[in-house]
Amino acid sequence: MIYFAIFHKNEDNQFEVSFPDLAPAAATFGDTLEEAITSAHDSLTGYLLTAEDFNESVPSPTDNPSSFKIKEPDFLMPIQVNLELERAKEQNKLIKKTLTIPEYLNIQAKEAGINFSQLLTEALEKKLKIQ
Repeated sequence: MIYFAIFHKNEDNQFEVSFPDLAPAAATFGDTLEEAITSAHDSLTGYLLTAEDFNESVPSPTDNPSSFKIKEPDFLMPIQVNLELERAKEQNKLIKKTLTIPEYLNIQAKEAGINFSQLLTEALEKKLKIQ
């Protein structure tokens, strides 16, 4: 699901973010562009999951972003949310996996007190660039 966000730099040098399709329900800001993009994703995710929880209807995302009236230096950016993935992250359900590693690594890891589940989770998050 992709909604377009308008980014506006305010007089405090922060980026204000609004979603024209969802105004005024979903809006946020960030001190930096990177922070604002992350906040935009979080805001959109929170809004959509909450609407889903309460069986509220949500306007469909526009398929014509050129219809938004934007004044320079403001700019438009698509923000994508995978609600199935976000719901799974929210529920944080654990799944048992079986894996195979060399015996010598198993011995050393046990001696070092390494938590295999935690290590695999951290490695997968890093590999998949998940925060």
